[in-house]
Amino acid sequence: MAKRVAVVLAGCGVFDGSEIHEASAVLVHLSRHQATVKIFAPNIDQMHVVDHLKGSPTEETRNVLVESARLARGDIQDLSELNVKELDAIIFPGGFGAAKNLCSWAVQGKDCSVNEQIAAVLQAFHADKKPIGLCCISPVLAAKVFPGCEVTVGHDKDPRYPDVPDTAEAISQLGCKHISKHVNEAHVDEKNKIVSTCAFMCKAPLHEIFDGIGVMVQDVLKLA
Repeated sequence: MAKRVAVVLAGCGVFDGSEIHEASAVLVHLSRHQATVKIFAPNIDQMHVVDHLKGSPTEETRNVLVESARLARGDIQDLSELNVKELDAIIFPGGFGAAKNLCSWAVQGKDCSVNEQIAAVLQAFHADKKPIGLCCISPVLAAKVFPGCEVTVGHDKDPRYPDVPDTAEAISQLGCKHISKHVNEAHVDEKNKIVSTCAFMCKAPLHEIFDGIGVMVQDVLKLA
């Protein structure tokens, strides 16, 4: 029977939403494994809007659900409609939107707050012992919601992962365990059924990031 997997987006574009290549990679790998996919996003305003050409914020206001619909080709639901009983697993692609819109990690680091809907959804899957997949910066969501869990955001002793040491330290300060993994690997926290991979936290070629996300997706489906 095909696994039923929720994919939660955080907007459209690396600097203020979901990382497009990561979201696409997740969907391609789920398709390859013949999973049934439902895409969701919270119906909230983005923290801000970034001009992706200039790399600077604008005065615009954009909605996370509306922007995420671009990636979902319009086939998306409000996160409030998600029913954990109808799903076998959930996956969160990365991108700054995960750290700006789904939580406030981008501004407050380990002292951030997680969006109430996001926290409730994570807790619901965890309570039902259903796997949670995370990539890039989104593992910090698990670190905030599940004290003591194990995640990876990359390798903390490799120059290809420049932002990992500080992020890994913050994760450790939250009482969680950071596991160093390379871009083509995923870490499985068997106890909590949390699977994570670093994706664009590594300055790697796109195909390596794609392959690492494939490992994460496959591990999530094995646990589902």
